[in-house]
Amino acid sequence: MESDWKKYSAKVDAWRDRYLAGRNARIIRMLTDSKKSETERFWDALAAMEKEAKTLRQCLDPHSRSKMWMHLVMMRNVGMITKEDLAEFSEELQKQVFEDPFGTRG
Repeated sequence: MESDWKKYSAKVDAWRDRYLAGRNARIIRMLTDSKKSETERFWDALAAMEKEAKTLRQCLDPHSRSKMWMHLVMMRNVGMITKEDLAEFSEELQKQVFEDPFGTRG
């Protein structure tokens, strides 16, 4: 688990930035939508940014080794990470995050 924590700590910022690159591009499109007024653009972009801020807080705050797997499940659920992102992590963690996150299989 210690090696998974070290890998997670080393990768989480890059995963967040990759995720935000896509979200920021979407917000830019909202801010430049010629079919909407300046006011509509502003409020649409603000709503999207508030939603993403909530998602980031849920997925990333606070970092702790004991809750790492739960954060990874949330990151998976919002599309921040893929199965390939965890390929070098322990098999146990990969199964926990992508196959049976809540231990429902016997």
